[in-house]
Amino acid sequence: MSAKFRATALLTAALVIFGLAVTQRVSSAETQHEKHIRLSASLLKKMREQKDASSMAHAIKSAKGVAIFPSVIQAGLGLGGMSGEGVVLVKQGKGWGGPSFVSIVGGSFGLQIGVKEVGLVLVITNNDGLLAFTGGKSFKLGGDVSVAAGPVGRDAQAATDSRAEASIYSYSMSKGLFAGIALSGATINRNADANKAYWGRALDAKTALARKADGAKIKPLTKELDNLLKLSK
Repeated sequence: MSAKFRATALLTAALVIFGLAVTQRVSSAETQHEKHIRLSASLLKKMREQKDASSMAHAIKSAKGVAIFPSVIQAGLGLGGMSGEGVVLVKQGKGWGGPSFVSIVGGSFGLQIGVKEVGLVLVITNNDGLLAFTGGKSFKLGGDVSVAAGPVGRDAQAATDSRAEASIYSYSMSKGLFAGIALSGATINRNADANKAYWGRALDAKTALARKADGAKIKPLTKELDNLLKLSK
């Protein structure tokens, strides 16, 4: 084998490897939002099977929208922090609008030691909460917008039948345990990259959430939301 042939073969192999690496990175970037949607649908299905799931269903029935974070990692010694990626959908007539993608960082669920994974659903109860998610800026839960543990059990119907005191109700799922959860101090940020990957071009949250959520990619999540709402009847 000549030196020229070996050099050509090595160059070809290098280009193939480089091409595969680039393709893998692009593919991962393009499918990241699909992962968020799939995991969010899975979280809602697990929550729907829990004893007090109808409490969250009642809250969502009268809500403006929801933000679903299928995997929020909280870690720390003493006062902890958390981070996770989420999907936002808003009510649009009898259906849903969106999605828009967000992240949650900072704050904590209270005193803790070690690392814990939590599924989190934020129910947007009023226009203040809706404006926070459709605005163009990051916002802090418990600071810029009020948040409270989602009502469960006997208190759920009374809370959702009256004017909500908090702009956002928070519910969690961890190790098979479903509950309303106290949550404050975390910041919600826009995920512009995920929005662009999903919609095919850059869209702000307000524009994305004004669109009808009827595409094949978002259908698994809207289907689970509709199944959950059946518990409120």
